[in-house]
Amino acid sequence: MAAKYDVSQIGHRNVGSGLDFYSLDREIALGHQLAIEVEQSCKLVTDPIVTEYINRIGQNLVRNSDARVPFTIKVLDTDEVNAFALPGGFFYVNSGLILAADDEAELAGVMAHEIAHVAARHATKNMTRAQIWNMASIPLIFVGGPAAYIISEVASIAIPMTYLKFSRDAEREADLLGLEYDYAAGYDPHAFVEFFEKLNLDGTRKHSALAKAFATHPMNADRIKAAQDEIRKYLPDRPEYLVNTSEFESVKARLISLESGRRLGGARGGDGNRPVLLRRTSPSTSSSDGDSSQSSSQSQSSDQQNDDGRPTLKRNPTPDPN
Repeated sequence: MAAKYDVSQIGHRNVGSGLDFYSLDREIALGHQLAIEVEQSCKLVTDPIVTEYINRIGQNLVRNSDARVPFTIKVLDTDEVNAFALPGGFFYVNSGLILAADDEAELAGVMAHEIAHVAARHATKNMTRAQIWNMASIPLIFVGGPAAYIISEVASIAIPMTYLKFSRDAEREADLLGLEYDYAAGYDPHAFVEFFEKLNLDGTRKHSALAKAFATHPMNADRIKAAQDEIRKYLPDRPEYLVNTSEFESVKARLISLESGRRLGGARGGDGNRPVLLRRTSPSTSSSDGDSSQSSSQSQSSDQQNDDGRPTLKRNPTPDPN
């Protein structure tokens, strides 16, 4: 097995090598500056229980990765279902992603994919290619005629696109590395594929929102099949995987409560000219959309009280000898 695909060699592989004008120190400095800009324009979730939990999942994945920079992990207060990692390990998980995930393994799978982009240094390699395009375009000033104009136009379009999203090859590499990191951390790697399979489903508002949010990470049928093949080929079956924990359900319930309180507070105090209708629902009644989040939160809270706190394990079925 090639070292690139040998899970037992994670952390000792040549991931992220290749042409790159950025040293690790310069990458971290760049990411730090970009993180300042992100946090000036976005609101962070500061609840210590939520942030500590997400940071713990992320740092566990980082320890089981090929990343060579330390990670700073924070939660953004936004309904958008997404996560992104800046150069140098500045990593942001949207609260909308936490709420959209059905279990901890799905959340960890998406986080592992973003950590893989940093480990493979995709952002700085993009910027290196952009600088090469700039340097290559300099001699065009000495060339006349329509050919020079066409080449110049292509160069000017290609450069900014490198900043907007990663190439197909980079996404495929992040898929494979992310699955490996997910697996090495003890999670079921199939959960990552299952989460992105939701993006290909039609007919519900939730799935449409997911597809829009992950427009920069298009998980088409080919990528899903490739990920499934890579799991079968490179990740040996285990009798048990970590799928979910009671803490994940607790954090989701806490986020729902925080968001409900924020919306209610904003409605009461944000616009004094608009009336606020508060509905009171009996325990035996499950009704309108307006009460669904409250009912969901109560149900999750009840589950927590009955849960013994141990993680849920998924067992692979015993293969049929025939």
